[in-house]
Amino acid sequence: MEVSEITGQRRPIGYWIKHLHELAESSFEKLLTEEHLTRRHWQVMNVVAREPSTVESIDAELSPFLTAEQPSLRPLARELRERGWLDGDGELSLTEAGARAHADLLGKVTATRARLTDGISVEEYRATIDVLSRMSANMGGQ
Repeated sequence: MEVSEITGQRRPIGYWIKHLHELAESSFEKLLTEEHLTRRHWQVMNVVAREPSTVESIDAELSPFLTAEQPSLRPLARELRERGWLDGDGELSLTEAGARAHADLLGKVTATRARLTDGISVEEYRATIDVLSRMSANMGGQ
């Protein structure tokens, strides 16, 4: 079956997934670059904001984002410690300054995410997530 028969468009789902991913990444990158952070820094902070975590547990949670060039987020956690935003030897937690920075960034990230779903109903969003997760499972993913 041709994609255009299903969607009425010539571009397949892979195009839209990649295109959206690139747009989201660049939006978050721009936002975080203003704070001299990367998206991975933000993700580390976000994990630790939920609960104190070891670098190993952060790596496990964020494993889909690890690469051969960046097999661990330990260097980013160290950078956040040097900024005074993380504290702890085994388990890392946000400092007061880190909690303030996280809260400020969370507001900005939430606004960016809201832009992403503008004009999309909760039902449409849930259906999209459901379809994408089933397509992923069809290809052997989670």
